[in-house]
Amino acid sequence: MEKEVSDFIQENSQTKKKFQPMSKIERSILHDVVELAGLTSFSFGEDEESRYVMIFKKEFAPCDEELESYRCGEEWDPVKAEEKRRLKELAQREAEEDERKGPSSVNPNSDYKDKYSHLIGKIAAKDAAHTLQANKAYGCGKNLLCRMERKRQDMRRRGTSQRLRLRPLSA
Repeated sequence: MEKEVSDFIQENSQTKKKFQPMSKIERSILHDVVELAGLTSFSFGEDEESRYVMIFKKEFAPCDEELESYRCGEEWDPVKAEEKRRLKELAQREAEEDERKGPSSVNPNSDYKDKYSHLIGKIAAKDAAHTLQANKAYGCGKNLLCRMERKRQDMRRRGTSQRLRLRPLSA
């Protein structure tokens, strides 16, 4: 193991070296040897039998994208990594633009009145809105009902379709 690490350091053309899968103890020893030699090492692989160590020279330490590809069990390709980075930046710019534009207006596909007209009918809802029954528990006394009814009759005489607005009673 030490001989392989020493040969790797002497070889100027190599920037990384992949070792064969090994046990946990062997990987631990290799990591210690690599650290003492001033190199960088990472373990990759899914299960205990297929885990292997890759060592890198400090000046050629892997980037995050390269490490991620090794973790996924793929060979790292700088061209693909650049393409992924470019697509990620583009998606981020689009998200920022959408955020600057603000929320888009929501236009429902259907009108809820049409959707539920078979349940409540078209005329029944209007009739229910015009019918008023007092509920004394909520403070709707006879005096208030009389004022509302007079206002409603006055509006019908004038032919206006304004909303019913009441002013407070003067004491």
